[in-house]
Amino acid sequence: MEQVETLFVPKKLAAVVEYQRGTIVSRTVLDKKSGSVTVFAFDKGQGLSEHTAPFDALVYILKGKVRITVSGKIFSLKAGEMLVMPANKPHGVEATSRMKMMLVMIKSASRVKKQD
Repeated sequence: MEQVETLFVPKKLAAVVEYQRGTIVSRTVLDKKSGSVTVFAFDKGQGLSEHTAPFDALVYILKGKVRITVSGKIFSLKAGEMLVMPANKPHGVEATSRMKMMLVMIKSASRVKKQD
């Protein structure tokens, strides 16, 4: 029987990162030309100041609660909820409790070619 190389080990997504007091911890789970998947752990009150990104992004809340602002509109999310943040729109993140989230960045084909 041929041995197959193990490419991954099943794991609970929220267990990929642990909380650290007073800071944000992140771990990139997948990073490809076409996009990336990163898991974040935010301590309560921590956040990312308003910024833009050249790619569409999907945020999925794994644990806790967060306030996300997109183009001046405030969204309050909790575990199990998601939000799509469009490319080039200003957005910011503030953890209203300890919070873990998954960020999926989707890069368009035209932008992927420009990066080569």
